[in-house]
Amino acid sequence: MEKKRQPMKIAIVRLSAMGDIIQSMIVLQIIKKYSPKSTIDWYVEDRFYGLLKDANGLNNVFYLKIKGVRFLSIPFKIIELYKSLRSNGSYDLVIDLQGLIKSGLISRMIRAKKRCGFDSNSARESLSAFFYTKSFRVPYDENVVKRNIMLVERCLDIKIPPERIKFKKSIFKKNTSFNKSNYAVFVIGASFDSKIYPIEKFAEIANSIELDIKVIWHSESEKMMADELKKLSPKVIITKKLNFDDLKDLIFNARIVIGGDTGPTHLAWAGNIPSITIFGSTPMERNFLQTEINFGIKSDTYINPYKINKDDFSIRNIDSSEISALAKKLLKI
Repeated sequence: MEKKRQPMKIAIVRLSAMGDIIQSMIVLQIIKKYSPKSTIDWYVEDRFYGLLKDANGLNNVFYLKIKGVRFLSIPFKIIELYKSLRSNGSYDLVIDLQGLIKSGLISRMIRAKKRCGFDSNSARESLSAFFYTKSFRVPYDENVVKRNIMLVERCLDIKIPPERIKFKKSIFKKNTSFNKSNYAVFVIGASFDSKIYPIEKFAEIANSIELDIKVIWHSESEKMMADELKKLSPKVIITKKLNFDDLKDLIFNARIVIGGDTGPTHLAWAGNIPSITIFGSTPMERNFLQTEINFGIKSDTYINPYKINKDDFSIRNIDSSEISALAKKLLKI
């Protein structure tokens, strides 16, 4: 039988980006399993507050207006941030899941008995380790979900059984306002072009499955892509521009979500919604953890996780029929 830990007050620092935050949030249920009465607060950039505010196992979300790194060179901004962070009281433990100088500095500013994070050989920015009372080696090329869990294991001196990850609970509280909706969500955009699957092939997938297709977009360029997809597949429904609440409602009530290696696709994984994540220039083994209902499909190109080649457009070579076949399989589950 697992020994329960004494309640603690814990601060998680993971400031950005959307997909990285989502893949970090599994640590909430891990911590709560071992210490159910612990208080867990999360520190995040203000633009992602809406993503975190209804997460299972989270007590408070503190949002910080620190996008970019310019605030590090403005003394009064640092003083203002320091005072704000110290006003939140004292923690037993701060865990920096990001490994940047910025996140390390914020971890140091938070009042705490102990601070931990990745060591200088594991962090994205090695100097971040300077700000912790304890740092741990977790290889940078390790799967990101496992990497976050491994850091928490070391910080709390616990061991997570593999089945706990495989059979994770939904990370979010779900709103089932759509009830038995019969639609798929296509995530057609991404942070850079070589992560984007061709619209023509999305259309082939849309025309091959017997569901309504709802397409989300964020930027004007993605809206143009959505318009192009609708011309190729008239059944497509283009959503309005969604806030985080609307996006979560849409994703968590879908039958399946299909898209590239980007935040909204990972949101389906977090909510235990069937999904297919398409990989080209980014490493599937590192950026995605497969479950019985969440699958990844990748191109044949070798990807170096330490040096992403944004000119690698091998995602365009993935056959749409392979994705369609997998989608039909998942829809039968």
